[in-house]
Amino acid sequence: MEATLSTAQKLGLTPDEFGKICEILGRTPNFTELSVYSVMWSEHCSYKNSILQLKTLPRSGKRLLVGAGEENAGLVDIGDGLGCAFKIESHNHPSAIEPYQGAATGVGGIHRDIFTMGARPIAALNSLRFGNLDNPRMRSLVAGVVKGIGDYGNSFGVPTVGGEVYFMPCYNHDILVNAMSAGIVEAGKTVSATAGGPGNPVFIVGSATGKDGIHGATFASADLSEDSHQDLPAVQVGDPFQEKLLLEATLEAIATDAIVGMQDMGAAGITCSTSEMSAKAGCGMEIDLSKVPVRQSNMKDWEILLSESQERMLIVVKPGREAEIKAVFEKWDLPCEHIGTTIAEDRLRYYYEGVLVADVPAESLVLGGGAPVYVREQKRPDYLDEIARFSTENTGQPADYQAAAKKLWQSPNLASKSWITRQYDSMVRTGTMTTNRPSDAAVVYVKGTRKALALTTDCNSAYVYADPHKGGMIAVAEAARNIVCAGGEPVAITNCLNFGNPYNPEVYYQFAEAIRGMGDACRRFETPVTGGNVSFYNQYSQNGKTIPVYPTPTIGMLGILDDYDNIMTLDFKNEGDLLYLIGVSRNDLGSSEYTRSVLGIEFSSCPWFDLEEEFRIQQIVRDLIARKLVLSAHDVSDGGIFANLIESAMPRGLGFSVNTNPSVRKDAWLFGEAQSRVTVSVSAEQQEAFSRYLSEQNVPFEAIGKAGGSSVVIDGENWGSVSEWAAIHHSVLGNWMNQ
Repeated sequence: MEATLSTAQKLGLTPDEFGKICEILGRTPNFTELSVYSVMWSEHCSYKNSILQLKTLPRSGKRLLVGAGEENAGLVDIGDGLGCAFKIESHNHPSAIEPYQGAATGVGGIHRDIFTMGARPIAALNSLRFGNLDNPRMRSLVAGVVKGIGDYGNSFGVPTVGGEVYFMPCYNHDILVNAMSAGIVEAGKTVSATAGGPGNPVFIVGSATGKDGIHGATFASADLSEDSHQDLPAVQVGDPFQEKLLLEATLEAIATDAIVGMQDMGAAGITCSTSEMSAKAGCGMEIDLSKVPVRQSNMKDWEILLSESQERMLIVVKPGREAEIKAVFEKWDLPCEHIGTTIAEDRLRYYYEGVLVADVPAESLVLGGGAPVYVREQKRPDYLDEIARFSTENTGQPADYQAAAKKLWQSPNLASKSWITRQYDSMVRTGTMTTNRPSDAAVVYVKGTRKALALTTDCNSAYVYADPHKGGMIAVAEAARNIVCAGGEPVAITNCLNFGNPYNPEVYYQFAEAIRGMGDACRRFETPVTGGNVSFYNQYSQNGKTIPVYPTPTIGMLGILDDYDNIMTLDFKNEGDLLYLIGVSRNDLGSSEYTRSVLGIEFSSCPWFDLEEEFRIQQIVRDLIARKLVLSAHDVSDGGIFANLIESAMPRGLGFSVNTNPSVRKDAWLFGEAQSRVTVSVSAEQQEAFSRYLSEQNVPFEAIGKAGGSSVVIDGENWGSVSEWAAIHHSVLGNWMNQ
């Protein structure tokens, strides 16, 4: 059936793109071919509106073992003949429509990206954004997403070791669910996502193919609306037990050395894996869709091609080794079907029941090939003028600081996330070192070595909203600061870039400026970008008004501890330990949680930040930890120094007494979120060596008090016991969710 322009537009293609497809094929495409182009040229697969911006990011480094975006995930040399494969991706739209399966399949998909490279996943993280919890629908979304992540990860057997959760009104209709995975592989035992060359047999392995997830890539590249619930078939359905079998079978198959290449079937399913693997090898494939195992009757050829059913992979095998591979998957009771062959010609020919249903050039479908590339119009958002008018000096100071602190402390953004994290298994595989030893980053032991990975996800989208360039830098800098405070060395990042509609000039300005900021910070910290994901169209259309989310460029960072004994935690250790602030306190309340939740100010400036000062502070903290001069380290971020100190006090119930800096407004000192600051605790025996070293390095620091007792004492005033503040901290989120 010959397709038409109106059909193309319904599938998300523009008139120009339809014309280009006709030009490529030299004819009008049929419906199946048009469907293939619609998913491969969607934003989700082609990055057509983002790739030129992404290419400005630093993408090379001495530890990188593969180029950014060249494989299913980034791969970093961690020493001892080992590599770490890691990546973060979004599953936003599916989670907003069907939170349980949307989040679960996001977890499953990111783990497959890791083990298709030959790495065994050892850690999972996530970054979640929700709206106001006073909305019953939002509480339902939170519950569904958390249960989906927990059920899939726990059943699959990989610990969820860290993450972040924010609640802001901009996510009231379009939540964000970003999932990250990291795995370990021996050097030389990785597998590439390539078809190799002509004459290789092509297999589909794993679960049978169904009608779930059809046009999922197109769905992910469109605005959500009041009618989006009708797109439920675009949401995939996951099976973690099947994925566990697929993991073990895949790693066993890789060990046979009979595999040429392999790729997960994620977005666009068979279409994506066949086209990308072919284009990478400069060849093509002939695929018989009739041989694909299906779990629903009467599936059409285009449904089989576009299905995003989970727990499936495409494997290209060395000729003559087919029986070995089939035996491995039969052992694990998994379908393994020979569905095609690679060919020398740059064509993808799909057959169904003996009929050629699609014939397209592989190169024309993919990023870097024939997929369109655009640069969109930019416009500085008007709201930045209102932000520019904000001044800390013009905000009133609280009459009762303790009352203000308690109101701040009840913000869901600062509250304990234990209601969420207790649904995750963080201890399976027994490698997690921070389950009971709180640290600014998750630390996971690499078995058989002295090494450990430090992992974190970070982004305060309010900062990026207030200043996209500076906020983009801070997202990277805070991730690095968390790695450093845990005792690690930052080495590389993966990113998940969540923005609104790129055709909106103000959104594209946010995107381009955030990319510029990320690039500036990554170059300074020497943390190249190994890959990741762009998620546009995170906005909601209602009554003719478009409401985009705050720009949210989530950073997933990998750090390395060469000796896990160098791990640093955030908790105060002993009575009488001295407390210091490294860095400079400033009269700055911009974009702080205090400004939003206590003062009720929506538009305020990005917190103070200087990249060079940030880099210097982090180098000093690393040296202090290496020299064993500090007993704890905790970065100052959300909630300011007040939240920082309470978080360090709670693990052992050890109180503190501190004095604010009289040269700084008291609310700014306590609650401000100016960057490049870290609190540390120091033993009395090391006080002299600590102070001497910082003075020699000409680094700003101030003594702020002592750890001890069981109370929180600010400027000599007793604000109650640590246990009272802990009780509030641990009950806030549960109280909301149990309504």
